[in-house]
Amino acid sequence: MTFDLYRDAHGIPHLRAGDVLALARAQGRVTARDRAWQLEAERHRVRGTTAAFLGREALPWDRFARRARLEDTARRCHAALEERDPETAAWVRAYVEGVNEGLAAGARRAPEFARTGLAPGRWEPWTPFGVWLGTHILFAGFPAKLWREEVVRHLGPEAVGLFAADGPGTAGSNGWLVTGARTATGQAVIAGDPHRFIEEPGVYQQIRLACPEFDVLGLAVPGVPGIAHFAHTGTVAWAITNAMADYQDLYRERLRRTPDGVEALDPDGTWRPAPAHTESIEVAGAEGRPEEVEVIETARGPVVIGSPPPHGTTPAAGPEADPRTPLALRHPPRVTGDLGFGALLPLLRARRVADVDRAFDRWAEPVNVVLAADTEGGTLHRVAGRVPVRAAANRVRPVPAWEPGHEWTGWHETPYGDLDDGLAVMANQRGPAAPLGTEFAPPHRADRIRALLGGRPRWRAADMPEVHTDTHLASAAPLLDHLAALDGLAPAPAALRERLLRWDRRMAADSADAAAYAAVRGALVRRLAAEPAFAVLADPPAYPEVFQPWLALLPRVGLALEHLLTAPDLYGIDRPALVRAALEETAATLGEGVTWGDTHRLAPWRALPPEAPGEAPQEPGLSGDHDCVLSTSSVPGLTDLASRASAARYVWDLARREDSRWVVPFGACGVPGDPHHRDQLPLWLTGGLAPVVTDWTLLTEEDVDHE
Repeated sequence: MTFDLYRDAHGIPHLRAGDVLALARAQGRVTARDRAWQLEAERHRVRGTTAAFLGREALPWDRFARRARLEDTARRCHAALEERDPETAAWVRAYVEGVNEGLAAGARRAPEFARTGLAPGRWEPWTPFGVWLGTHILFAGFPAKLWREEVVRHLGPEAVGLFAADGPGTAGSNGWLVTGARTATGQAVIAGDPHRFIEEPGVYQQIRLACPEFDVLGLAVPGVPGIAHFAHTGTVAWAITNAMADYQDLYRERLRRTPDGVEALDPDGTWRPAPAHTESIEVAGAEGRPEEVEVIETARGPVVIGSPPPHGTTPAAGPEADPRTPLALRHPPRVTGDLGFGALLPLLRARRVADVDRAFDRWAEPVNVVLAADTEGGTLHRVAGRVPVRAAANRVRPVPAWEPGHEWTGWHETPYGDLDDGLAVMANQRGPAAPLGTEFAPPHRADRIRALLGGRPRWRAADMPEVHTDTHLASAAPLLDHLAALDGLAPAPAALRERLLRWDRRMAADSADAAAYAAVRGALVRRLAAEPAFAVLADPPAYPEVFQPWLALLPRVGLALEHLLTAPDLYGIDRPALVRAALEETAATLGEGVTWGDTHRLAPWRALPPEAPGEAPQEPGLSGDHDCVLSTSSVPGLTDLASRASAARYVWDLARREDSRWVVPFGACGVPGDPHHRDQLPLWLTGGLAPVVTDWTLLTEEDVDHE
């Protein structure tokens, strides 16, 4: 294989090859060299085999991966692509060949392999499909339907809206497009940042891919060829955010065991066979005793929760009879055998927004809002992805599989959005995707971005970090209003109240006032969650552990605090009394001089945690908060640590691609100790961006034949 590998000062790979297939192979090889441990962990995640080397703590995911049939779905999608689009299938296969060529050398560099005794396994042509599926299967947050079911069961349907908010396990993003009419160069600028759980190594890989057909740079997903989400081809650039669409359904199933196996009751009243088998999950340290999991699939989809009662037992008669009724997951890739990989090559070949638009017509999973602009003044603002047409009830809660009226009857046309005064802003708020979703993010980030962009007549790419790093917290208003209404306070709480009312509402890391606000908020969330009206939600049914983040009461109260404080009535709860108590508690316990960054620290996820606490690096304090443009999410009432934040930041300049900028939280390399493992962290912390280098003569060539 012949290709050229160059790197910039941050170790970001720039690849050049003679054709598309050679380039895909090079991308796979270099990714395996830089991210071998990450790729190996992802390969095991889709197969549900991570417990074999990570131990019992990894079992919840492995059980889910097996029951949801992730590997089988990936295989189906690969086989379907080979029939529909053999060119793209061959391109994916070339990437896999490159991964397999580079894994051995990458594993020698990565200490995690030696620590776990794991040898890198072989990638199959379907593995990238599995990586994509494993990354996004929980992206749309279908477990939120379990939460809504509990809310309705205990509080009634009117309570669902009280807790409507961007869920604790849902990925979000900011993105904005400024047309040439609003820039100093006369050409558009696209900027933003995806908000995901922060992982080390990162979920995005900065990369450049060049061959005679195209020269594209952007943020790739390690383990998947091409550059799907955020890219600049030189003449057109695009970016995405989570559309917050609802396209995954949970069906309550009536299952029964027979001498021949398992049967499910269909809407026509007929019991039909539901294929079932048992799989074994190896568990490290389990003394050779594997974990067994039963895998069942009905006509709706794989059963991800629950199992049939013993043979001879009558199944529950309805959804209210037993909240543990088995639940099947129905989602588009399992139904269609399509993950949207047919969009990936056309995106790389795009020259204008019309090309991007046509490519995103092939997009399937996940459902995103897209912004794009080109050097001829074209712009695009649309939703992309596959959303089924079905009953409104399907979007809210699990629905009974045995009742007619909950079938999928087609696919929604994906909506288009408009630009307003030369601007388009996407921040998971209600927008063009509103007809396709149930819950959206509060409008604070979108409103703030638009206000900031409207604050100056002309923008340059270099100005965009001002928007990226804004820490104004509009969602603080309801709590501050409650504080302002209090009277008869003792001196210490009164002084704290006056201090917070003077606060500039910026969640800066060095702000003691921001820390004080967060402390009062946390105390109030805990008190609200302890109220008898809500305490019934503290112990949900024993659903699998992987779904618990969506069912935990404290995060739900914290994220819905605005609604809970402004609702006309809240089940008779004396909110002023709770606010007063939270203020008094904080006044008595808040440490002197404590700043927001002292407690609001980065908490990245690692597939293999350090053996000893002291081996983990001391992570830095952060500015921002969940509803800030600088979105760094903690769990009010539980912890100030931030596990979700900007997984990357980018600025695409259509005037001069070399004036574009980008950054990731850690670095380009996934190998601990490598100079480029964490070298971008100082930039990321301060809102800085690394330059995009496009001149090959300014890059350093690396020998690709030394391995």
